[in-house]
This record gives sequence, C-alpha cells and structure tokens, in this order.
Amino acid sequence: MNPPPALQTAIQQKLSAHFPASQKINFLSVGGGSINDTYRLSFGDQTVFCKINSATKFPQLFEKEKTGLALLGEQGIMKVPSVVDFFEFEDKQVLLMEWVPEGERTENFWKLFGEQLAALHQQSASYFGLKEANYMGSVPQMNHQHQSWVSFFREVRLQPMVHLCANKGLLSTSHPQAFEKLYKQLANVFEEEKPSLLHGDLWSGNFMCDQNSKPVLIDPAVYYGHRSIDLAMTRLFGGFRKPFYDAYHYHFPLPSNYEEQWQVCNLYPLLIHLYLFGSSYLSQIERTLKAFA
Repeated sequence: MNPPPALQTAIQQKLSAHFPASQKINFLSVGGGSINDTYRLSFGDQTVFCKINSATKFPQLFEKEKTGLALLGEQGIMKVPSVVDFFEFEDKQVLLMEWVPEGERTENFWKLFGEQLAALHQQSASYFGLKEANYMGSVPQMNHQHQSWVSFFREVRLQPMVHLCANKGLLSTSHPQAFEKLYKQLANVFEEEKPSLLHGDLWSGNFMCDQNSKPVLIDPAVYYGHRSIDLAMTRLFGGFRKPFYDAYHYHFPLPSNYEEQWQVCNLYPLLIHLYLFGSSYLSQIERTLKAFA
C-alpha cells in the first residue's frame, strides 16, 4: 500500500529540491523493512530508496540511522548508502537514501568484506560506547561511555536487557542469578583490546552487495565496542561464507578463544530478540548461561 497522498506530496517536494528535473514519483513497495514501510521510488531515470515509520513510536530512529551511516562512511573503508534527505511530516519520519542495485556475492566479495571489516574494526576511540544513544532494531540502545569493555558490556548492554525481559515475564527469577555468575567471568573471556568501531547489528540482513560486488553496510547500530560483537552477529542467523572469516583473521587475527567470546557477545542480540519476539530465543540464552555456571 502506498503512503497517504499528503505524505507522497511531501516526499515529492523534498526530492524536487535534490533533483530539480524530477518527474512524478512511482511508489513501489519493497521488502526488507521489518519495522519500516519501505519503497522504491522511481522518477525519470532516478531511483531512490524510501523508509517510513512513526515519528512518535520510534523517535529519532532515522536521524540516528543517518548519524550511524555517516560515522561508518566517513572512515572511507566500507561503502554505505548516501542519504538524500531525512524529514518528519505530521506523525511520520521519512528517510530517503541511495538505491543500491544488488550484485553477485562472489568469493572475492566475501574476501573484501572480511578485509574491510577488519580495517573498520581498527578504527578506535578512547572509550567504549558513543556520545549519543541510538537504536538496535526497534529497541533504544544506550551508549554511556566506559573505559572498560567488561563494565560497558555488563552495565550498558546485558543488565538493562535482563531487566526489561524479567519485567516482561520472559525470564524466571533464576536467570538474573545465572547472569550474575557470567558477569564475574567476563574479565577472563575478553582480553584487553582497544575499542573498535562497530556496525553493531551485523547479521545477514544488514549488508548488501552492489553491482561491482562490493559490500555495502545498512541499518547500523554503531558504537565503539569489542569487535567480537560484530563477528558474533555474523554467526547468529546462519553465518557468512568462509572466505570472509579467513580474510578477517589474516588482516586482524582473532584471539584463541574467539568462539567463547562470540557465544557471550550474542547474549545481547538474543536478549533483544527475546524481548521483541518471545520465548523461542530463551533456550539459546540458557545454553550460554549453563556453559558459565
């Protein structure tokens, strides 16, 4: 279903400012938006990607996405879609972006992806976190800065989500106790590393392959954290191709206990999925907690 006529007109006016000779827009609903309404906008020989959501239910969602894309893009390492415009109209927020035609995911694509992610992770800061909050999917994500990854991961990532899930009745009284046992072992799981610039939500639905078979990052949840956060997410829903991991390891060697780190890091997105989608994700959380009991 297309946007309401008044919103279509507002989008037309915005695009006319960027593409002076723009013609009447054709709206085509496309997939890929779990919480957003998403469209391919065609006018003349131009194509733009459009995302629409509630401005009140998820305040500043697209503004934070725009900021995250800019932070990733300004590193000059990995491609991100350029933002054409962002605006609010009545109770809606709209993000207009470059349309990225899909290319072939060759072996060289996966190698380049691993190499570029390794380079991105070597971009650092003096703290773990970010100067502002953003979103992980539809869940607000706080990014209070810490000097220690262990304290940041415990206090800013795990504890808030455990609290939210417990309040929703998705965790029993024994689960927070199991997390407390895990917290005591975090310093043994994670070696000291500089903060890495993270995509933050790097599962298979949040990257693309352009027509030149180059990786393109989309839908970020950026902050400076432990690089295992991104790498763990690549495995959470099926995993990436082997050349990706081989290239990453060549350019930024993984620690010997990386599998353990990834298992622990995935507790954060699993808690978010538990909170959003219910108890089907609880067994994966319990397996990790049991391993550290």
